[in-house]
Amino acid sequence: MLSSVLSVRLSDAERSLLEVAASHARLKLGDFIRRKALEAAEAELLERNVIVIPTSRWAEIEALISAPARAIPAVKELARYAPAWKP
Repeated sequence: MLSSVLSVRLSDAERSLLEVAASHARLKLGDFIRRKALEAAEAELLERNVIVIPTSRWAEIEALISAPARAIPAVKELARYAPAWKP
């Protein structure tokens, strides 16, 4: 597996905070930073609000959006129950 080094400058307070958090997670500092950076990157990409639709598939997407709604039995069943946050 190929790897590369990423260098980041931190203040003493920032490094101390990361060291304490890594210790609480029972991870080496580098492993903790790698894990949290990757989690943050994935979350950032999942929250992306722009959807790119290729021109070649636009007609297909438009047909799906314009089609009449279809009943889904499992969804109808779920709709019978009150949400967990409502008493």
